[in-house]
Amino acid sequence: MTDPGPLLMVRGMSPRLGFALLIALGLTGGVAAAQPSLQGGVQRDPGAQAALEMPRTEAVPATEAPDEDEVFGREMDFYDPSGHALRSFHDALRATQSDEDPRKARVLVYGASHVAADFFTHVLREQLQQRFGDAGHGFLMPARPWRRYRHLGGLSVESNRPWDALRVRASTRDVDHLGVAGLAVESDDRRAFGRIDTGDQVASQFAIMYLEQPGGGSFDVRLDGRRVARVATAAEEIGAGWRLVTAAEARHVLEIRPRGDGPVRLFGVSVEREQPGVIVDNLGINGARAVSHLYWNPELHTEYLRRLSPDLVVLAYGTNESGDDGHPIETYEEELRAVVGRVRGAVPQAACMLIGPSDRPMRGEEGEPVDRPRTHQVVEVQRRVSRDMGCAFFDLVAFGGGPLSMVRWAEADPPYAQRDHVHYTGRGYLRLGEVLHDAMLEGFDETPRFDPPAAVAAGPRP
Repeated sequence: MTDPGPLLMVRGMSPRLGFALLIALGLTGGVAAAQPSLQGGVQRDPGAQAALEMPRTEAVPATEAPDEDEVFGREMDFYDPSGHALRSFHDALRATQSDEDPRKARVLVYGASHVAADFFTHVLREQLQQRFGDAGHGFLMPARPWRRYRHLGGLSVESNRPWDALRVRASTRDVDHLGVAGLAVESDDRRAFGRIDTGDQVASQFAIMYLEQPGGGSFDVRLDGRRVARVATAAEEIGAGWRLVTAAEARHVLEIRPRGDGPVRLFGVSVEREQPGVIVDNLGINGARAVSHLYWNPELHTEYLRRLSPDLVVLAYGTNESGDDGHPIETYEEELRAVVGRVRGAVPQAACMLIGPSDRPMRGEEGEPVDRPRTHQVVEVQRRVSRDMGCAFFDLVAFGGGPLSMVRWAEADPPYAQRDHVHYTGRGYLRLGEVLHDAMLEGFDETPRFDPPAAVAAGPRP
């Protein structure tokens, strides 16, 4: 396994204990950079200059400890004037514990670099699974769409050079076939391979998503070194390919190899267990904006959303949009409503949550950090859209302590934010995950139990 990143929070370890290990090894000063370039492949999207990506920072010395008097990350609830924005998600969590027909509950998290780092989503995954059951890791790309692509929890993704990575460019308005995550990897080279190693986790289901297309090639699926399927992607029309591979529950290595007889476009793999519990899918893309959803082929996107059948869809965007001063805020609101409308139309049974932009100071005339007015405009838009469309809303600026809070977080010893005054360090993301988890379960134990709706999903369909 090469370049795994800080994969140190292992199964059965609490986020605090895992993070203590990170601190001891001096790895929490920042999150490893998630670069947009593919591992030797064609770089389809170098990203706009304004796109924010996770920078590298120096490690924190293991001897440092946070000031006990400092409080980073307010404990706060979601903005939810309806009072029931997360009710269907809570119903799904209860269904995981049903005595008669226990099921899976699924959370899909979209977003930019805050999500792509897989720090706070890892905390959510671990804490929800500890209470409600582990139904598997969930979504992964089968080949690296950028060089440092990785998820936490012990799994790894490896691939070689002959892959193209596809995603929406910041400057394009062309609709493309990009599956459920807005990402794809493609190759027609029989030397190409993509490999998912579940590491110290176990799995028994692998749902492979790919493009059916005229002239499409075929690929072999190998599990633990043995070929278990040969999949033809050629079809008369464009379609959402789906192949479910099952096996005994164990640690597995899944490998996909194009046969070189035509282009093979892969959208992702859902790594699951055939048992009740929670899945938290991380679908983050560095530098992404919410409007990118509108340039993913809607038929494919809708089909995959329905197959995965999430119980909660999280849209964590806004930090990149806070720098788009030339883009009218009214247009941004129209676009965001369209994105939320698409998701709600595709999976109306799912609860919806928006996570707003982080505090993002800009430089004043003397080089000092000053507040960014556009951030507050984006926050107010997301608050309105969440209210009007029945979603919960989490205000990251308020979570941090208000405008310019990123300066205090970055200057703390040890730091909770990075020197770019945009991203958190590992400690900051850990705190965000803890607060989000508690807010997501606010009112869960007090709500009277009742039979969950039949629409609650049992997992991926064959």
